[in-house]
Amino acid sequence: MPITAASPLPAGPKGGKPRIAFIGAGAVGGYVGAHLFRAGHDVTLIDPWPAHVEAIRRDGLAFSGTVGEYRIPVPALHIHEAQQVSGRRPVDIAFVCTKLYDTAWAASLAGSCLKPDGFVVTMQNCLVEGLVAGIVGADRTLGCIASTLSAEAHRPGGIVRTRQPGGGGYTIFRAGELHGRITPRLQSLVEMLGQVDSARATSNLWGERWSKLVANTMTTALSASTGMTLKSIVAGADTRAIMVRLAAEAIRIGVALGYALEPIRTLDAQAWLDCAAGDAAAREAVDAAFDNELMRMTDRGYSGMAQDLRKGRRTENDFMNGHVARRGREAGLPAPTHETLSLLISRIERGEAAMDPAHLDSLVDAAA
Repeated sequence: MPITAASPLPAGPKGGKPRIAFIGAGAVGGYVGAHLFRAGHDVTLIDPWPAHVEAIRRDGLAFSGTVGEYRIPVPALHIHEAQQVSGRRPVDIAFVCTKLYDTAWAASLAGSCLKPDGFVVTMQNCLVEGLVAGIVGADRTLGCIASTLSAEAHRPGGIVRTRQPGGGGYTIFRAGELHGRITPRLQSLVEMLGQVDSARATSNLWGERWSKLVANTMTTALSASTGMTLKSIVAGADTRAIMVRLAAEAIRIGVALGYALEPIRTLDAQAWLDCAAGDAAAREAVDAAFDNELMRMTDRGYSGMAQDLRKGRRTENDFMNGHVARRGREAGLPAPTHETLSLLISRIERGEAAMDPAHLDSLVDAAA
């Protein structure tokens, strides 16, 4: 039976809870999947990191940081075992939680695991829903932003959360349909995610996506290029000035592309533009927002891009600051701070430069 806009979440075996697979069980997929399993859902994690899968099978997923220390035993499969899902236990919902450069194959795998009325939920950064919809179908694709979940798979079988949960003070999950309508299946998905952390439905998925991209690109490459923690970046006067410039460049591009932007780090887009233009009241509002953000942060948090560089892995640079810079060129809007950061990350990836706080000097110059 094909899924329709009026369909709620598909029922699992004998009318029970839906079967769920997570393609990618790292920081985000592992955290959300394991906590849904703990809440009583039928969840299977699928991941390409062999040592990670084996550790989960042996000891469960170990959590630490702002959520305390505990373990959740959750079923986990290697990628080569995914046919067990597609062949014998197809799922109602498949979450894609991989790195952005792995989206295409992960979406294909997710689609192969679905029941006829199942659907895929993207839980990644940037704007990936168009790519996923082209693989599994637009009617089988939903998007979900995980905002400031801030977790790291710091070892096989271990995930640390470095910010306080959102709870009633901040909405972590914002899920939406591609067409923008609030459907029964979307409302059911949000209710389910609310068992992990705060969640809401959005009728503006694309605006949410670009707004999240703005927020991400204010810190991810900055942390990666300097090796600084996210908390030290949000706290510093020089880094705040760079973040404001990054925000303003990305906001102008997003508006030019037609996105209806949502609040960015709790402030309207105009506040960031006014701050970048030197407005004193906006500067005060931005500083207050930064100070409030610090209250949820710990000293252990690094951006995902910084984590990748430390582990010798490919970064998502092309999909983050590089993406903003590229779209800016297409729109005829310069984004010199994004351009500088993107080129710097590329040099670090190639081994031509190192992560170093001294890079702040060149970034300050770019933002001047």
